[in-house]
Amino acid sequence: MIRVLLLLLSAGASVLLTQVEARAGCTFVEQVVLVQGVATVQVHEVCDADQTSASAATGHSGPLPPRDSDLDAVCVRAALSTGLDPFEFCEPPSTEPAATAPQLTPGMVASAFQRIPLPAAELQVQPPNGRTLVNFATNFYTEQGDLTRTVTLLGRQVELRIHPTRYTWAFGDGTTTTTDQPGAPYPNLQVTHDYRTAGQVAPSVDTTYSAEFSVDGGPWQPVDGTVTIPGEAIGLRVLTATPTLVGYR
Repeated sequence: MIRVLLLLLSAGASVLLTQVEARAGCTFVEQVVLVQGVATVQVHEVCDADQTSASAATGHSGPLPPRDSDLDAVCVRAALSTGLDPFEFCEPPSTEPAATAPQLTPGMVASAFQRIPLPAAELQVQPPNGRTLVNFATNFYTEQGDLTRTVTLLGRQVELRIHPTRYTWAFGDGTTTTTDQPGAPYPNLQVTHDYRTAGQVAPSVDTTYSAEFSVDGGPWQPVDGTVTIPGEAIGLRVLTATPTLVGYR
């Protein structure tokens, strides 16, 4: 059988070639193609039996044309990170006896969790419009909520419930704080900061996610480890306010 992985053109292709060894009598063939304007690398394993079958069926020799593996991208990255063959790890299980079939472990789920794309929190600042005052309780918050993701590992459906559990606030003046709350808009102030000097700062918030998983609709279990997603810094100008008498009667 010819086995194919379709990857974005990156260092990931070389990782595949170094971590997944070809079987005896087989070789890996790498080909760069354009798919809808995106450069991709197709890596397929060609064995002697494949070439013989291809020659008999089509009347020509050489490897068969590559095809997309259709494997789950998160599952492939998790397999490569643990040194497993993506085609054994990500495709549905065969009819081999359960005693010899690979077993899905919490560590495999944790590895997949580390590679699931998760959103960065969007920082909100009050007062709005990118300006605040010296010695004023500037309010910070974000509205990132819970997430769900589903991946297929060893042919089994793994559902993940993902929760933001920690927020690390960097205020841009060298000070930081960590909370388990996302802050809140005015008037429910939860995360505030007083700037002591005027100037331009770039505050940001990093979000740390935890998760729990369920396999094929089974009981929920905690996923080992967390994932921290850095937030993008935003521009904030700190101004000095000068009191001015505008009228008297």
